[in-house]
Amino acid sequence: MSTTTDTPARTATPAGAEPAGRGRESRTAAVLALARFEARELLLQIPVLLFLALYVAYTGWEMFSGREGMDDFPVLQDVDRSTQSAPLLLAIAVFVCVNRAVLRSRRQSTDRHFDILPVEHWRRTVAHALSALPFAALTAVVVGFQYGWAALKPGAVGHGSPAELVVGPLLVLLAGVLGVLLARVIPVGFVAPPFVIGAFVLTTLVSAATQGKHWVRWLGPFVEDEGTDPFPSELLGRPAAWHALYLTGLTVLLLCLAVLVSGGRTRLVKAVTALALTATAVGVAGQSPDEPASLIAARTKVSVSPEKEQTCVRHGRSTYCAFPEWTGRTADWADAADRIQSRAGGAAGGQRLTVRQRVDARYGLQSDSAITPSSAPATVTVGTRWGGNRLPEFAVGVASVLITGNEEAAGGMCDARVVTTMWLALSTQPDPLQSLRDVRLDDSIRGSAVALTPTGAVSMSAQQTTVVRELLMKPHYSVAAKVKAHWTELTSAKTPTARVAELLGVPAGGEGTAADSGSGSCEE
Repeated sequence: MSTTTDTPARTATPAGAEPAGRGRESRTAAVLALARFEARELLLQIPVLLFLALYVAYTGWEMFSGREGMDDFPVLQDVDRSTQSAPLLLAIAVFVCVNRAVLRSRRQSTDRHFDILPVEHWRRTVAHALSALPFAALTAVVVGFQYGWAALKPGAVGHGSPAELVVGPLLVLLAGVLGVLLARVIPVGFVAPPFVIGAFVLTTLVSAATQGKHWVRWLGPFVEDEGTDPFPSELLGRPAAWHALYLTGLTVLLLCLAVLVSGGRTRLVKAVTALALTATAVGVAGQSPDEPASLIAARTKVSVSPEKEQTCVRHGRSTYCAFPEWTGRTADWADAADRIQSRAGGAAGGQRLTVRQRVDARYGLQSDSAITPSSAPATVTVGTRWGGNRLPEFAVGVASVLITGNEEAAGGMCDARVVTTMWLALSTQPDPLQSLRDVRLDDSIRGSAVALTPTGAVSMSAQQTTVVRELLMKPHYSVAAKVKAHWTELTSAKTPTARVAELLGVPAGGEGTAADSGSGSCEE
């Protein structure tokens, strides 16, 4: 009797070969190593290095320059959008240099040597695309620092959107992937710069032909809505999350197309391609519809009846009404208004004011419509921006309402009361003469001009300007007592400018106009 033992057959492994799992890991490691090498090479390219330095320097200048003083009071739903355009030049440099890196082997006639390497052609394509990832990460660091710097300021208000903040990094990564795809589809040197120019021209023509339609604008890598004062977050109506999905899906889709062109037609690549195509289509569908009727109705309600959406806080004798995201700023408004009232005479010194925040949101984020003056008594308008020139403009608005009673009446004021209004407003500023220059439309302190307020302007004749300038050059305490003592005469429309100058002890500034004489006419 014999016993037969079945021994499983062993498959012979050729000498020098690796098991499948270990080989896959080694190829992945090789791809990552090649990606790191290509990323270092990109950093040494002059265009990338130059535009990266320019991007960081420009962002630093924007953060630390303190433009117009308004940087101390950032609105975060505007700050997140402001991070999107600056990475564009870096993205173009990455696009051009990644494209050249992919074509390096063709230029140097070393393509045939790659056939003996363990890393397939399509894996090298992936490595080139991954080489742009560190630059997207650097962009994310700069964007995060820029936003964090604004958010940590004591005067910051509002809420940023992560979907808006990722646009800059995604733009850089998308540019790198597009450079790889272009090199695989059109393997010709110097094709990238003409492609950039052609894309710019095509974008301009399409935008002009479609008249800037919503769905066309959002097909671009980023959409900047500028020109208006900041809106409350719930009124923005920007499809930021859908746009982030669109950019992410498009980036992955272009990478998959580059891999497919390079011969990587595996099941995984095909599945990821289908998923990326779906994500891109969903993103496009989500961001394309126009602003819904509910958003337009909400904007109209806030513009016409802001009191229904606001929170009111009392500071001292006055009431300050703001949109929910701005309630923390009412103390700054109260401080400015109290300083002005402390120098007013008569009943104006104890007037109970209502300072109401207003914004005209009816015409969208790209409009720059003016706010209509209010006819409500003792009501002062303040906008959604603060700091810089907005401070003296608000001060002029407060002073004009104290003198005339309401904003609508203040808009027609061009008589000698202008002198009292301007001194009352600007003498409270740290640098009164500079504030006079800032608040005037022509940035001058001589001659006739108009001084801006949150809801309009106050006309100033040359003689009134001279008297105001002379008053602002004197210590405020030497003028304040005279203003209170002669308040009734100084706030009368019948008082000539020369009489105002006489009462306050400054030169009259020469011959006046009809308005300066107290005739009631506003014409020169």
